[in-house]
Amino acid sequence: MAQAYHPEDRVGFANRLLAWWDEHGRKDLPWQHPRTPYRVWISEIMLQQTQVATVIPYFQRFVARFPDIHALAGSELDEVLHHWSGLGYYARARNLHRAAILVVDELGGVLPASPDELRRLPGVGRSTAAAIAAQAFGIRAPILDGNVRRVLARQHRLEGPATASKTQKELWRLAEHHTPQDRVADYTQAIMDLGATVCRRTPQCPGCPVRDTCQAHASEEVERFPEPAKRSPKRLERRRFFVLIDPAGRRYVEQRPAFGIWGGLWSPPERDADETVAGFLASAGIDRNLVDETRTGSVLHHGFSHFDLAAQPVYVRLKASPPVAHDNGGRWIRPGKHTLGLSSLAVTLLGA
Repeated sequence: MAQAYHPEDRVGFANRLLAWWDEHGRKDLPWQHPRTPYRVWISEIMLQQTQVATVIPYFQRFVARFPDIHALAGSELDEVLHHWSGLGYYARARNLHRAAILVVDELGGVLPASPDELRRLPGVGRSTAAAIAAQAFGIRAPILDGNVRRVLARQHRLEGPATASKTQKELWRLAEHHTPQDRVADYTQAIMDLGATVCRRTPQCPGCPVRDTCQAHASEEVERFPEPAKRSPKRLERRRFFVLIDPAGRRYVEQRPAFGIWGGLWSPPERDADETVAGFLASAGIDRNLVDETRTGSVLHHGFSHFDLAAQPVYVRLKASPPVAHDNGGRWIRPGKHTLGLSSLAVTLLGA
């Protein structure tokens, strides 16, 4: 169990952190200018499992197209996914769209301020709700994202895997303990910045403002904390993607189911790894006499949180465009001239 902190320690921790942030913190992030509830919400959803540097250009393009919650709610999901393409974890975009519709239809287009009400929105968990409440509305609410978890686990030399329920409970207690009454928006950004820029996986202890109270630093074992969770080896899945190309250079894509990996996005038809060209053509109802040439591309590797995908493209150039059953979700698209949501792998496969 972590050593308890006295109230004066809590104040000292927050004050040192805020003094550091005043001088070194990130104050030029695009969602900070202007800092509106909508922009904070969009940024916090994008920042789930994604680094700031990656998020910035996506955020800028997203809010340029969807400047407010009414614009987002009134847009088609396809277009929302298109502006999310490449950012990954696409359930975030689907939930964002669902939440925007809910807020417009049921809450008059006004995002709620309290963490409990924010948690009722699709895709908003406890830490995300707290971050929005603190940064958009100045409400005192402790957060516990990956960066904060690392800071607190080291500060208190907290034993146990960071994802274990007992450890999580203690981390939330510590997050609550350290969150000050004043300057909550700045403190929230400060502790996230500390974890992202100083208390990293490879720590930069000489520049840390709370190094003198860090128990992991005192025991010279900072990199041991937080303890990683035991992970099972990832499974490997092998799949074939058939890239149909018509004489005009268009590519054929199908919309994936709304659930699961790449839910709702578009991709070339996917089949088992042992599917032949003849078998695919038969299943797709394409006359083999329409085929001009075929070519098998190099295997592309794509990692997910729980498995690795080995994707082999098979390029099928056609002499003419076969009819497409739009009710089955199929479309012909021109590379770079479409508004469909594609995963980064699909973009690579299609050259789109």
